[in-house]
Amino acid sequence: MIPVSESERRPGARRDAQRNRQRIIDAATRALTAGPDPVKIEAIAREAGVGVGTLYRNFPSREALVEEVYRSELTRLCAMAAQLVADHAPPDAMREWMRRYQDFVATKRGMAEALRAVIASGAINSGQTREHLNGAIATILDAGRADGSLRADVQPADVSASMAGIMLAAADNDQATRMLQLLVDGLLAGGPA
Repeated sequence: MIPVSESERRPGARRDAQRNRQRIIDAATRALTAGPDPVKIEAIAREAGVGVGTLYRNFPSREALVEEVYRSELTRLCAMAAQLVADHAPPDAMREWMRRYQDFVATKRGMAEALRAVIASGAINSGQTREHLNGAIATILDAGRADGSLRADVQPADVSASMAGIMLAAADNDQATRMLQLLVDGLLAGGPA
């Protein structure tokens, strides 16, 4: 006789497991991005409404949880590009997307220590991150090229490198906001080529 798993015996158990996993990711995102103070796994499990065992079944280590939070947030950020283009003119979509990128970077400062360990392990690399960001930027640039509102000679990689430089060089959030706005202004069609 073949053993039947608990999830096969209870209809909807698989959905419960998926919901629990997402609740853990959401709770971890809030906790890890709230500030530089280390967050206990128990506190994340409690906020997610699951036991510590459930958390560890989904994420066997703190690094695995941090990696998933990072990937989830990056995916969410990059997926926004298409929706923003659908709802706004391309220059406005680019401004809003860069504002959300700025928020993405700012929240990662709260989980910087944990994220460094994940990056050091090779689970996340900057090439993959750049590839995702460049795809989102290309979505907006392509829409702007199509309607003539954004320059046709700009490469997504140049925009992502500029954004990263701004976030590293800015003295504070207000300066980063101003510099990102200057970057968008430089992308407008009719400006210097």
